[in-house]
Amino acid sequence: MADRMSTLDSSFLALEEPSTPMHVGSVMVFDAPDEGFDYDRLVGIIARRIAYVPRYRQRVRNVPGRLANPVWIDDERFDVTYHVRRSALPRPGGDEQLEELIARIQPRPLDRSRPLWEVYLVEGLADDRFAIITKTHQALVDGVNAVDIAHLILEDSESPGSQSVHDTWRPSREPSQTELIVSALADTVRAPGQLVETVQSGITDVKTTAGRVLGVAGEVVSALARASASPAPTSPLNARVGRARRYVMVGTDLDDYKKVRSRLTQGAFADDVSINDVILATITGAFRTWLMMRGESVHGATTIRAMVPVSVHDVESELSAGRHLTACFVDLPVGEPGASMRLHQIAFAMRQQMEAGSAVGADTLVGLGGFAPPTMHTLAARLGGAVSRRLFNVAITNVPGPQHPLFVAGAQMASTYPVMPLGVSKALSIGLTSYDGGVYYGLYADRDALPDVDVLGQSIVDSLQELLEAPRSRTR
Repeated sequence: MADRMSTLDSSFLALEEPSTPMHVGSVMVFDAPDEGFDYDRLVGIIARRIAYVPRYRQRVRNVPGRLANPVWIDDERFDVTYHVRRSALPRPGGDEQLEELIARIQPRPLDRSRPLWEVYLVEGLADDRFAIITKTHQALVDGVNAVDIAHLILEDSESPGSQSVHDTWRPSREPSQTELIVSALADTVRAPGQLVETVQSGITDVKTTAGRVLGVAGEVVSALARASASPAPTSPLNARVGRARRYVMVGTDLDDYKKVRSRLTQGAFADDVSINDVILATITGAFRTWLMMRGESVHGATTIRAMVPVSVHDVESELSAGRHLTACFVDLPVGEPGASMRLHQIAFAMRQQMEAGSAVGADTLVGLGGFAPPTMHTLAARLGGAVSRRLFNVAITNVPGPQHPLFVAGAQMASTYPVMPLGVSKALSIGLTSYDGGVYYGLYADRDALPDVDVLGQSIVDSLQELLEAPRSRTR
């Protein structure tokens, strides 16, 4: 029998617009092994790995008359080479050329008549490197039946593991319209409220869908109510979003953030400031520089409200892929001229939300039907899609990654950059991942609203340096 999609998952399909596709991406840059790496090898790896995750060979089928949510069915014409594609940059390809390619690949909607994922092998990078670009729809990665495709590709060992799986998969017969209707009616008998909910809303109204998702947990409603009491400030980050994008990659050293935390948070305050707080302070300083270079008005009260899903583990745990996630709304003190003071203000604001219980915890999100965190980037994107556009200016997602090398067929991953989707009226998303001693930012922006997103990228580097050189504040 076909697997029915949850209301939450189907909402990500129903709310998708041509200018705001709801898939999450990643960019992984590798050093080529001595024996080289080619398209056929990547196809073989993916074909073997998805044998463990049947969802990657299933597509979405709607139910006639919207009697129930869509179902996942086996794709009878599944062809892995349709999903794994090949591209190249003119040699020697630099980061700017790669960024432009990403900006053109990522905004293209996924083909709904096929499984909702794509992978691109990009050859021709300078210094004997290649890149793998992934796209996975939020409706596919539900935390129960599928993890992100990037997770399937990577492995811990330089020597490829034994993946000799005897793949006996054969697609199940596609159900007829009559069978879909009968199945929907049977599900309605078991859960009669689902039919009324689906027919009344058609899963097309943003507020109704978000309310349905968030309304099942009083903790979530309470958190959003507190945030909505003070709408997000006016910002150039909130603009009409078109279909064209820009993308900027920024690589920094994890040790620099540790040095900042050690220098500026000595004594009793050391435990109150996390690595994530230092990252947010770095981004805040970058926003300050970016706004001033744009000629925007920046005064003492200027803020940018960020939705920040963060780990609730201690600092050491933040450097590994933890399972506990918290989503906070924090007003970044862009108007504060002192780098050290910005850090302490952010740390205080984050700690205050944690202690007040106004953050949305991972355990609560899991209870919403599919928010289990197989990839925290996807979790954050799903959360952002369910929250009102008026509550924040930008989403900033910091996903702690492993602090040891990862490989694909003997090729070591040198760096990895997230691509977080844009929402309606959200012209910028910031995703970052810590990996093997580095912190890597992916800035994904509307092409027309933020033609200077590269300036923001450079400002991140400058802001981190400012924190490294900042005098210690005399905060009591």
